[in-house]
Amino acid sequence: MFKYLKNLWLRISIKKKLGSFAAMVILAMGLSVAFNIRVMKFSLDSFNIILNDNSRCHDFQEAMELEIRAFENYVKERTPDNREEYVLACVRSERCLKSLPANYSRIGEERYARTWNVRNGYEGYSLFREKVLNMNTQDQNFIPSLYRVYAMQSYLQTYARRLVQVTLKEGNDSYQEKVPFFYNMPYLILMFSLVMMVVAMCLTKILSNTLINPLVMLAHSTRKIARNDFSEADLTGENQDEMGELVMAFNKMKHSTEGYINTLKENNEMSALLHKEELEKVEMEKRLDATRLELLKSQINPHFLFNTLNMIACMAKLEEAGTTERMISSMSNLFRYNLKVSEQIVPLEQELKVVQDYMYLQQMRFGSRLRYDCKVEVDEKRVMIPAFTLQPVAENAIIHGLSRKEQGGRIFLRIWRDGSDVIISMADTGVGMSEEWCQELAEALKVRSTAGAGIGLGNIYKRIHTMYQGGDLNIYSQEGRGTVIQMKIPQEENT
Repeated sequence: MFKYLKNLWLRISIKKKLGSFAAMVILAMGLSVAFNIRVMKFSLDSFNIILNDNSRCHDFQEAMELEIRAFENYVKERTPDNREEYVLACVRSERCLKSLPANYSRIGEERYARTWNVRNGYEGYSLFREKVLNMNTQDQNFIPSLYRVYAMQSYLQTYARRLVQVTLKEGNDSYQEKVPFFYNMPYLILMFSLVMMVVAMCLTKILSNTLINPLVMLAHSTRKIARNDFSEADLTGENQDEMGELVMAFNKMKHSTEGYINTLKENNEMSALLHKEELEKVEMEKRLDATRLELLKSQINPHFLFNTLNMIACMAKLEEAGTTERMISSMSNLFRYNLKVSEQIVPLEQELKVVQDYMYLQQMRFGSRLRYDCKVEVDEKRVMIPAFTLQPVAENAIIHGLSRKEQGGRIFLRIWRDGSDVIISMADTGVGMSEEWCQELAEALKVRSTAGAGIGLGNIYKRIHTMYQGGDLNIYSQEGRGTVIQMKIPQEENT
């Protein structure tokens, strides 16, 4: 039987499995709720019966007392109000009398006897009471009859008290009998709840074995395949539902994927070989171009250029043309620095001289429209910076900033220390840039785009970030007010 049920469970669809699981869980929860309700109802009914019996007996006792007082008031003074109060009291007493429990099988022999004593006594009392009230107060039998009514009322009160006492005693005995059950009731509820929890856990275990475990195995195998590991054996399972079909399809897909990946690997290896050959070919072409460039450069004798410039400077000196002499000397210094400097890092002093010569030539060109100031707060000879760093920045400031401004402007170069870093700031009062343009220029520098940032500035940004860990170049600009290029160049401890 168990084997048949297991095979049936493995064959049904996942939808039916989930429906069966939900139905069994709901059934377990329903049984638990029904049991708890049943226990609570039993407890409440027991208390309700005891309290209801006590309440009815007390109500009759209280009604009799009210009826006795109303009867006395009406006998003494027969007014309409006293008559109405008396009638209402009698109606209430009769209603309370009828509501007294009189089921022999439930209330027992003693209470049943006390109840019938009260009922029979009240029936005779009510008939005699009405007879007395209809008598003439002058009748010589009225007074004896009235006292007989009072005696009957006293007997009824005694019967009522005894009934209350018996009811209370039996209620207390009934409560004492149920006390052990009331104390054990939480444990019964807890035990039944634990049984339902165990049933729910067993159902969850069954569902997990048929649904969750195959999914976990699929996820584990998928992670291994994602790491390009196909060494794991094919997945197996007893399921004959959609999960079993999924496992079989996964095994087929794994073998197909392994074949595709092996084919892609072979293709990639072939592509890598071809790419390597292409790179070698490109490298050879670059070397050939570099060789051609060196050949062209070697065809020009720099000494001829320097000697010619020096000769022109001497002629200007002989002709007492001081300005012309200085311009030619500055030009000669710029050419010599550009052609002869091969080091990547040079003293700050050399860069400052180059900028000074370049700015002098530009001041000769723009006249009073261009003003250059420099403030150096570091040791020029000991601070080392990348070669060709300052002049391209100054050139950018003039070309893109001041030359477009009719009244010209000022370039201010300031260099100072910030801990182990040297900060170089070159500011101009040119046309500046909008915020959007400044952001585009910064993004172009980050992606090494010379088309967006320019060859000079892009080359400086690339060299600072390549040569220094922690080095940086930032651009700050405001349209109509100018631009600031700020560079941070870390220095060695002994610098």
